[in-house]
Amino acid sequence: MDALMVFGLALLWDLAFGEPPAKLHPVVWFGRIAGLMDSHYKRRSPVRDFLVGTATALVVLAFALSLSILPFLAPYPLNYAPSVYFIKSSFAIRSLHEHIARTVTDDIGEKRKAVSMIVSRDVKNLDVYHLNSASVESLAENLNDSVVAPLFYFLLFGLPGALVYRAVNTLDAMLGYRNERYEYFGKFSARLDDVLNFVPARLTVLLYLPLGGRKVFRYYRLARFKINSDKPIAAMSAVLGVRLGKPGVYRFPGRTPEDGDIKRALKVYWLVVAEWLIIVSLLLATGVCPCLSQ
Repeated sequence: MDALMVFGLALLWDLAFGEPPAKLHPVVWFGRIAGLMDSHYKRRSPVRDFLVGTATALVVLAFALSLSILPFLAPYPLNYAPSVYFIKSSFAIRSLHEHIARTVTDDIGEKRKAVSMIVSRDVKNLDVYHLNSASVESLAENLNDSVVAPLFYFLLFGLPGALVYRAVNTLDAMLGYRNERYEYFGKFSARLDDVLNFVPARLTVLLYLPLGGRKVFRYYRLARFKINSDKPIAAMSAVLGVRLGKPGVYRFPGRTPEDGDIKRALKVYWLVVAEWLIIVSLLLATGVCPCLSQ
């Protein structure tokens, strides 16, 4: 198959229609499998919790890998349709913009509701500044998780790489918490997500350089709180010149972010996305990266 054509069709789908219906979305399937195993397992001991949590992750990853193989089993040209569908399902450009755009409102109740849909932290007591900060932080972090990283692994390993990465990212989002329930059960998922995001998170920072120059590197050196997630946030903070931070976790200097800064962040988002899409397209066109089998 023509990898560039398949990717181009998947990209057109994303920009025109956004996400597939939830019932038919592979990411939703990954979450349901993980959620089912999570809900039926009663925590017992650190070792046992870790082993069962690891087994849960491996089941989801095996399912993701099996989905990625299906297009290779279909005859030409029928294999194009599932290839486009699964590649599209691995990244989310339009829907991320839409989620963040909903947080631009003067109604703090509506803002809290919109922000609660994109972050895991409790937003009930957050003021406008912290809500705006959370929105921009989510945009920066998910630019890596939902755009750069899945396409990075698509370039390296084709469709299996993209879907397996998305499965790992979903597992981390569901199970990768440092609390009594998930400290050991979700440890394997969280650490695997750290490993897979190490290079993409730093690649995302590099994509901000044409927009922020040396300031991006200065802020990057301040990002010492998380292994990966604070790196793209630091870069976005540098470009916008706004203060971003999660209370008690990390903080990057700047002025207080306002609704207008969320709109500016979305413009930065599209510029970085455009850079990355051009790079991906060029690499596919030149055949430098192994993607889809011929």
